[in-house]
Amino acid sequence: MKIDGHGRAKILTQAEIQLLFDEGFVTERNRVLFSVALFAAARINEVCTLLTQDLYDRRGQVCPHLLIRKKNSKGQLATRTIPIIEALRRQLTPYSQQAGDPYLFPGRFGGHLHPDSAARILRKACQQVGIEGASTHSFRRTALTHWTLDKRRCPCWKSRAKKGSGEVN
Repeated sequence: MKIDGHGRAKILTQAEIQLLFDEGFVTERNRVLFSVALFAAARINEVCTLLTQDLYDRRGQVCPHLLIRKKNSKGQLATRTIPIIEALRRQLTPYSQQAGDPYLFPGRFGGHLHPDSAARILRKACQQVGIEGASTHSFRRTALTHWTLDKRRCPCWKSRAKKGSGEVN
């Protein structure tokens, strides 16, 4: 559990995730931001730096795959494509009208939303609903933990490739 930025990010339960999305995140943008982090098991910097064209086509329709560009990934090893599941598609579809240009989540002063701003948003939401020990990395840890536990949905070799942890054996 994280305390004052030290320790491991908490793995969220289904009830905690539901509570955050129902009562913690007050804007559509924040719900979409953390939905992408959760369903793509992406690092917060990868989510904040997404371009609108990485998720939507020219007509504003959600693409079948999410694109995490090599230059925005940890270690800059490779571009990753992640299938967009139906639950994420339902979150992304109404957000297309609010999406920024070129960044999906624009910052206040141009550019993209800063990862520290996303962390502040999450801390405020967690404080509001009484969740302790969560950080932006909790969404990645939660997704990867659930995928590896549910081998029917996503075998371990797929989760290793999806999380960008080197070669898949």
